[in-house]
Amino acid sequence: MKEEKLVRTNCRFCGYLCGHTATVSEGRLIDIAPDNTRFPCDNSILKGCQRWRLAQEYLEHPQRVNYPRKRIGERGSGQWQEISWEQALDEIAEKLQSLKDQHGPEMLSTAIGGPNTSYWPLHRFMNLFGSPNNMGIGQICWNPATWVNTLTYGWTIDNEIDLNNTECALLWATNPRESDNSLFWRTVLDFSRTGKPLIVVDPCCTKTAERATLWLQIKPGTDGFLALGMLHVIIDEGLYDHEFVEKWCHGFDRLKEHVLRFHPNYVEGITGIKAEDIIKAAHLYAKSKPASLCSGRGIDQLGSNSIAIHRALAIMRAITGNLDVAGASHLSVMPDFVPELDQELSEIVPDAFHEKQLGKDQLLLQSYPGYKRVRELTMRQGKRLPMRYLTSAHPNLVWKAMLSGEPYPIRSLIVMATNPLLTQADTQLIYKALKSLDLLVTLELFNTPTAMLSDYVLPSAGAFERPLFETKAGTANLAYGGEQALEPYFDRKPDFYFWRELGKRLGQTEYWVEETMQDNLRECLSPANMSWDEFCNEGLYTKQNTYQKHNMTELQDRQPAGFATISGKVELYSEILLEIGYEPLPEPILPLSSNTKYPLQLITGSRVQPYNASSFRQFDRLRKLHPEPLAKINPKTADQLGLKEGSKVWVETERGRALFTLKYADMCPEVVSVEYGWWYPEMEAAEPSLGGLWISNANILTNADFDKSDKLLGTWTYNGIPCRVVETETQKQ
Repeated sequence: MKEEKLVRTNCRFCGYLCGHTATVSEGRLIDIAPDNTRFPCDNSILKGCQRWRLAQEYLEHPQRVNYPRKRIGERGSGQWQEISWEQALDEIAEKLQSLKDQHGPEMLSTAIGGPNTSYWPLHRFMNLFGSPNNMGIGQICWNPATWVNTLTYGWTIDNEIDLNNTECALLWATNPRESDNSLFWRTVLDFSRTGKPLIVVDPCCTKTAERATLWLQIKPGTDGFLALGMLHVIIDEGLYDHEFVEKWCHGFDRLKEHVLRFHPNYVEGITGIKAEDIIKAAHLYAKSKPASLCSGRGIDQLGSNSIAIHRALAIMRAITGNLDVAGASHLSVMPDFVPELDQELSEIVPDAFHEKQLGKDQLLLQSYPGYKRVRELTMRQGKRLPMRYLTSAHPNLVWKAMLSGEPYPIRSLIVMATNPLLTQADTQLIYKALKSLDLLVTLELFNTPTAMLSDYVLPSAGAFERPLFETKAGTANLAYGGEQALEPYFDRKPDFYFWRELGKRLGQTEYWVEETMQDNLRECLSPANMSWDEFCNEGLYTKQNTYQKHNMTELQDRQPAGFATISGKVELYSEILLEIGYEPLPEPILPLSSNTKYPLQLITGSRVQPYNASSFRQFDRLRKLHPEPLAKINPKTADQLGLKEGSKVWVETERGRALFTLKYADMCPEVVSVEYGWWYPEMEAAEPSLGGLWISNANILTNADFDKSDKLLGTWTYNGIPCRVVETETQKQ
């Protein structure tokens, strides 16, 4: 009889790492079951999730990458040779060294995506190699809120919805039912049943908006105007927290004058939301204390308007007294364990390569000079932001440097936990850039379109095959995750192994002391007095939240701690933004106007269960649940255009066109929302198809042109793009 063992572990099919118990026999997974004792697992979550049930199929899937392989034909030809890890690492290291000798270390770039692995090993390698050119999607995911809240409050925040304590919840541009189906969604669902006000701001009547007391159906890209309209009401009617504003807010008089012109009647004409509903929302939020205000990626993706809306929301929390208050939000603290900043070694390596950062002189904040200035302020309270995340290179500049060699050549790229041909803006540009490289290496689970163009594809250990340790990049005293369930199948390796072994081949041996990720995590947890085994058993490390930290007295001078800003207060009027040449008060601009050729507004990036970004379309059971990409549109708008539900349509912008199936939805008129991440793994894994890359890919429709991006962070526009929808020729026939 085969011996079986039970292993407490965590899923990694999305960023929430739900707890499970795995049954393992002879190194193979034979069963998986939810484990409600491990954070953040909950039966109601997993009941609605289809992915974890596919764990065995995922580990054995015939399309998984199981062995290192090297391109032997033309790039994109689909011709490969299986090789050993030793050969792959030796050849990659030799090629990187040759290119470094020829062009300098900055010729190497890396690409990452969502939280599908640990990124600090990549960041450590890049620091030691000497290149500033790590890129990802931070400019349109996570970075805007992290930067803005730090500028306003002196550090970033976490928002809370407490069923017993929170009196109002305002969800802005987030749809947790589809984007993650996480514990947060279950909390929102339970909160909606309390009868307390739930306000949802979204152009579409999502599953989340359906639960709302008040749904504000906003036109894409006008969020900043709505927030300032609510601030107008709150200030004009005296609904703000007078005591907190007087004692702890800087620049209130300037803010009061600034919002005068954002009268609800004026804002109605821009946002499409009735003035009476703007007033109602302001009343519900300001009068129901404590109130929680949670925002999502929808406002991270508004280009130059992203900073304005984040600033307005940060101000709204503060002046209503909902900052660092239980049931509303709390200022985070540095972790007790080793933060990612120290793991990536950003502080101990020479910083001469900072001068090589692309766009350094144009980006006011998402740059090493910007990071250094903000760090001077956060260090007043001993807090250090992660560096490589918040100084990551602007992708558009990287792709263009690959093609033009300006301001210097970028000749190699290592891709990890992402598929940029699907997940980054301007697919045509990225395709040309990838084709131009001297070396393209991809660490992958499946043969994605990006992997199809690579020189080397290396098999990554995936869910249940590697340990997990999620830490919010070191901005909070929180870690969750656990041990791997089993050793990786076939010849798969954890990403840590790749970076360590490559680093050792390139002269970094002294900085890669620990042999495994677990060895590193034991040392990482040591300052918190928790062992790795204890962490794996609990699945969580955290401390109870504390509140009103600005009122706590310092031991030396007995003065309140205040906020780590120039003024020592919440900066409604931002002195640091003024100092670096940016608007000190939120100043939204009107989104791009529709025109005769492109009469509609496009929303890209719509997530949908059971998928996660561009993942899981290889699984037949999931494809049957949602077999084709949808473009959602208001029925009246469709009727005006002569379009019928279920028809195949081209959605077109000035960049290109993509194919979708039309679906009616309760949403803003003259708007179309397309699903993100679509490709067709069943199609040929070679040129010209590249797995159906060119058919229904939303990023064919987008761009991230640096010259049109926000000058603070480089945020580009994914929502509110002029477009049109036309029937396909086949459909017309």
